[in-house]
Amino acid sequence: MNVIIIGWVNSAMISVLTGIFGVPPEDVILYVFLCMGLVAVYSAISGLWGVVVTDAFQFVLAMSACIILAVIVVNSPEIGGIDGLKAKLPPSAFEFFPNLGDSPLEGAKIFSLSIFSFFAFIGIQWWASWYPGAEPGGGGYIAQRMMSAKNEKHSIFATLFFQGAHYALRPWPWILAALAAVVLYPELNASNSKNGYIMLINDFMPVGLKGLMLAAFFAAYMSTVATQLNWGTSYIVNDFYKRFIQPGKTEKQYVVASKVITILLMIVSAFVTLYIDRISGAWEFIIECGAGLGLVLILRWYWWRINAWSEISGMATPFILLPVVRYLGIPFPDSLYVLVFGTTFVWLVVTFLTKPEPDEILLSFYDKVRPEGKLWERIRIKGGYPPAPTMIKYQLTGWLSGVVAIYSLLFGSGSFIFGDIANALIYGVFLILGIAGVIFTLNKMTGTNKS
Repeated sequence: MNVIIIGWVNSAMISVLTGIFGVPPEDVILYVFLCMGLVAVYSAISGLWGVVVTDAFQFVLAMSACIILAVIVVNSPEIGGIDGLKAKLPPSAFEFFPNLGDSPLEGAKIFSLSIFSFFAFIGIQWWASWYPGAEPGGGGYIAQRMMSAKNEKHSIFATLFFQGAHYALRPWPWILAALAAVVLYPELNASNSKNGYIMLINDFMPVGLKGLMLAAFFAAYMSTVATQLNWGTSYIVNDFYKRFIQPGKTEKQYVVASKVITILLMIVSAFVTLYIDRISGAWEFIIECGAGLGLVLILRWYWWRINAWSEISGMATPFILLPVVRYLGIPFPDSLYVLVFGTTFVWLVVTFLTKPEPDEILLSFYDKVRPEGKLWERIRIKGGYPPAPTMIKYQLTGWLSGVVAIYSLLFGSGSFIFGDIANALIYGVFLILGIAGVIFTLNKMTGTNKS
């Protein structure tokens, strides 16, 4: 997954260099690989500390440049501000929910979905597919950053900030620029739509700001590549090399191994880049490859019967089913129906056909995590543990409150931008209620743990 994601952002950088600088296709690969080599070197030398520090700077730089571009383009004479943008596009272009139908909207190139596709995204993907930064049931991408925080409180609030910034605030400069591109470049179609953003930069950004925008692209690129290299290396070194290849060595030897592995991951990613010709196709492939794994990652916290083979079969099955889905011609996201339910069936069968984890392992896990619910009752009683305070109701309250807060912030920001103050105020109220629910949940769970 790490090398696929790096190949994906390499493909995006190739589009940037070709579109802004007109670098010939035969030369652009070399420039991108030189950029990736630079990132690999500083990631290998600095480790996680360096990656986190550079990420923080790169996030501010990239977001600032994207906001500046959106403001300049929307307020250009060709668009005429938000009112001009609204006048030049059909009202359906500003709906927060997609058109559910198979036909395009009123001749405009505005996103539309079939009902099956809509429910694949809304009803299946969020819990069923593993995706970097949004792993159901937790995963290494976020866990690595949480465990690197100063304390638990810092890790919780950093993760909450990430959710709000990533899902609610970061998309709006891109959405505004995309809507403007639909107006300005009617010649764009499905095959060349990725050029729209580059065309906006070339046509509307003055020289100095164009340099800032290019720096923002490099910042986003370097941030993603550095994170993937560091994260992938940590898995290979800690979970494979250190445990099975060279156990019992000094930390200095493991650090040297991590630097070597970082460079090797970069080399593999370079080869993967050559086979990625469509950016959206890369993330569709990633979602499909993790389809069905999400449920086992969630249930491992609530059901003692989940074992290593459950997870292994859940990870492997989508790769086996994906060629079948391709052969049948089932497009993404409709393919999630086959992949998710097929994978779920396989890992459930494997779970019951294989032995559970030994009781000593389960007891050790229970002692550290204290999972709750009836599905862990056998282990709790066997270990002689007292009934744990029931926090599932608080967990559900916190989860629902967080969902309400993020969607309210997303839609409220959009309503404010488009001048719909009444709806913005309504979403603002729900945002406050959502935040209050999260704070209430955290206080209750912390108080329950202390007692």
